[in-house]
Amino acid sequence: MTATDVHRTINELWRIESPRLIAGIARMVRDVGLAEELAQDALVAALEQWTAQGVPDRPGAWLMTTAKHRAIDRIRRERMAGRKMEALAYEADALGELPADALMDALDDDIGDDLLRLLFVACHPVLSIDAQLALTLRLLGGLTTGEIARAFLVPEATMAQRIVRAKRSLSDAGVTFEVPGANERQARLDAVLRVIYLIFNEGYAATAGDDWMRPSLCEEAMRLGRVLVGLMPRDPEVHALVALMEIQSSRSAARTDAHGNPVLLLEQDRSRWDHLLIRRGLAALARAGQLTDEPGPYALQAAIAACHARALAPEQTDWQRIAMLYDELQHLTPSPVIELNRAVAVLMAEGPEAALALVEPLMDEPALKHYHLLPSVHGDLLFRLGRLAEARDEFHRAASLTRNAREQQLLTARARMCADGLNG
Repeated sequence: MTATDVHRTINELWRIESPRLIAGIARMVRDVGLAEELAQDALVAALEQWTAQGVPDRPGAWLMTTAKHRAIDRIRRERMAGRKMEALAYEADALGELPADALMDALDDDIGDDLLRLLFVACHPVLSIDAQLALTLRLLGGLTTGEIARAFLVPEATMAQRIVRAKRSLSDAGVTFEVPGANERQARLDAVLRVIYLIFNEGYAATAGDDWMRPSLCEEAMRLGRVLVGLMPRDPEVHALVALMEIQSSRSAARTDAHGNPVLLLEQDRSRWDHLLIRRGLAALARAGQLTDEPGPYALQAAIAACHARALAPEQTDWQRIAMLYDELQHLTPSPVIELNRAVAVLMAEGPEAALALVEPLMDEPALKHYHLLPSVHGDLLFRLGRLAEARDEFHRAASLTRNAREQQLLTARARMCADGLNG
């Protein structure tokens, strides 16, 4: 394996393993910023050693063991800081004496709790909502600072400062690395649910890179959601979020072709949808409905996903109901993105003229200025109405705004189709 291959392997491994590494270390050192620093130290060690010696059989275990040993060394150096640190050192020493396999088994017993602790810590009210989301996407989502900056539509340097300040604020406030009590947990729940869904969405439709999807992020978000259901079984929105993620994830196998290119919803082979996930999702949605008569935003989104899941063919989709659900969602949580999604449902239910009447007012919406799906939807409506030159320009604009290579190719192909129509 060449040095380039090793570096590529390490980069991919970091995306997958970094949340587990940071969560496991944070349980020992009780400091999120320090935990990330120690995990990155392990990554540097991997770059040095694997290039010379090759990638080990269990690279994730190697990284975790190396990071743990660095944490142990750090704790030993700080033993004089007080009894609490001595107790942590004793615990770390006990883990450090285990063979690598046994160490991983011991850590895996708690890994779900560790990640959940990290999630609740990062969503601590001492931080602003934007800081909570940014920090959690960095730690649990495995996203780069640049990717998070694009998601928030801010410069990368601004996002880097925001994440650094968030970690410093947690450290200065002496935030404990524990799942909070029932009252505190409820107060942080909205942020926790939002972050889990953001992680899922980054996996479902990657904001940047060469791949249309990042399945490991979807799986991690669903796993966190299921753990959260066990922690808060009487909260309807927790069940609803799990339902939404499972129903959406059921389409994953059909969302790309053999070459990794995107396949849009209405063109997907529905026999490839995962019907076990659909059944699980519908059951979770039903449980959410049993817990409340007033569906929240995740329950409404899950109900929309369920409309697609129940349709055996695209023409059987109940677009009128989907439009109605988006209308309810817009009243509950007003957002130009929701209005854009409602316009797509109206397109399918009533036609492009009715949809265009909803999209045109959004064209000057500041929040959507750099949102590539707005010109994409606008271009589609113009294409359906035969306004090919305008549609071509909109598809080109959408392609210039997205940072996902597969999506750029799809949008550029649609622009080329418009150009061919004009030339023909």
